[in-house]
Amino acid sequence: MLDKNEIRNLLSERFESDLHKKLSEIPLPCELKDTYKAAHRIKTAVQNGELIAIVGDYDVDGVVSTAIMAEFFTDISADFIIRIPNRFKDGYGLNADIINELENVGLIITVDNGISANEAGELCSAKGIDLIITDHHMPPPILPKAYAIINPKQPECTFPNIEICGAQVAWYLVGALKEVCNIKNYDMGKFLDLLALAIVADMMELRDLNRILVRLGIGKINSSKRPCFEAIKCFYGKDKFEFDDISFLISPLINSAGRMDDASISFKFLRSKTLEEANRYFDMIVDFNNSRKEEEKALFESSIKDIDDNEDIIITWGDEWHEGVIGIVASRLAKRYKKPAIVFSIDGCKAKGSARSVGKFDILALIASQEKLLCGFGGHKGAAGLVIDTDKLEIFKHAINNSCFLQDLYDFSGNDEVLGEIDHNSIDYELLEILEYFEPYGQKNPRPLFELKNARVKNIKFIGKDENHLKIIIQKDNKSYEAIFFNYDYAPKVGDVIDMLVSISKNSFRGLITPQLLIKEIYT
Repeated sequence: MLDKNEIRNLLSERFESDLHKKLSEIPLPCELKDTYKAAHRIKTAVQNGELIAIVGDYDVDGVVSTAIMAEFFTDISADFIIRIPNRFKDGYGLNADIINELENVGLIITVDNGISANEAGELCSAKGIDLIITDHHMPPPILPKAYAIINPKQPECTFPNIEICGAQVAWYLVGALKEVCNIKNYDMGKFLDLLALAIVADMMELRDLNRILVRLGIGKINSSKRPCFEAIKCFYGKDKFEFDDISFLISPLINSAGRMDDASISFKFLRSKTLEEANRYFDMIVDFNNSRKEEEKALFESSIKDIDDNEDIIITWGDEWHEGVIGIVASRLAKRYKKPAIVFSIDGCKAKGSARSVGKFDILALIASQEKLLCGFGGHKGAAGLVIDTDKLEIFKHAINNSCFLQDLYDFSGNDEVLGEIDHNSIDYELLEILEYFEPYGQKNPRPLFELKNARVKNIKFIGKDENHLKIIIQKDNKSYEAIFFNYDYAPKVGDVIDMLVSISKNSFRGLITPQLLIKEIYT
């Protein structure tokens, strides 16, 4: 039975191995291979008035990476253009068509992409264009031909073993540029608000360096003068953002433009100079997000029809399923069935897939084990993308579900968020402060879950537009607590005595802060 001191000690243990616990201790740009080589080339380009092209990506990390580079280049009056590929027209990353449309460009810088762009590297070389790749995805065995490659995962890079996102790689390049260009008073901290958004959205491990940047970044978001954050605050009627708002409010909005239309709209939103301009783009983004929710709901309902509960890995597909939402649907399937999920959208003879993992299971390694069946793949341990010939889908599904890698699934999919059974007398304002101290929660720092047993249901109410959520008042030893069960899969009756798996959150109502239970599971 856990009390507050035991909870504090268990959460403290998570961070004992962290190498960097203060901003002054974080790794330096020199620890990223090729960073200064790239910085010197960019400095030469700026001095010579060369046109520089920044090629980004259509997710939050890619948009933020592009925004950071664009802001720095604007600040130093560089001559540059930005190009964010369209998910539907261009596909992922730097390619020949994009290079051919970039006229009079002497230098191309990729952000959050490029590590697999071998064909693009050859074309840049043939055209006499210097290519600088900044990326954080897993490098292939043969790297692209480029002037410089900045990627913490590449061979011979001395950067510590920390998963960082594309925006952080871009930020480190800006740090090197600041030094190389001898810009002494440039404030690198002004990007912390954007960095926090990218780190959380790209599901990076919230430990060590990332934890420091996100904790500082949420404060920066709340004090930010960027009109984009002011627009979101006004829309939701918020005085300040909490850590969870990055995951559940801000990131889906910024992602929606790239999922449903064109990510350049989100880029322009982040770079808005006035609140009027920000609101103009924000209205478009809100419409995209509403459309995304509708597409996601329809696709999710379609995807569950053919799922075999006996299979270890969920693999499902459909003709022309919306490519912009298959990743979200994969996440929902993984959460619902507690298994990794891969969702494909079939377009003629090709199928594009998006994969999401559970626990610590390495979904990218599993996909890579079937490389001979695939046209291409890439990503992280927790999320990946892949392309396959449509006629090989059934073979792939069978091979994946019979892979020797599945032993890792049984070893690493355990629920390490569960700290144990909680003493209900410990659920109070002081516990909220303890839990808040160890934020942000996410990858490698999961939100703690607790077992709460023998609680009696006093009242129950169905809530939400589709009444798919429950609000339950539970009682234990004459103390009452409010509990919410989102997307419930079991509804108890008044008078039932239940055992639950819960997290504990802060509920603010008319200025009064009280603990609220969020039900993860009701044991039946």
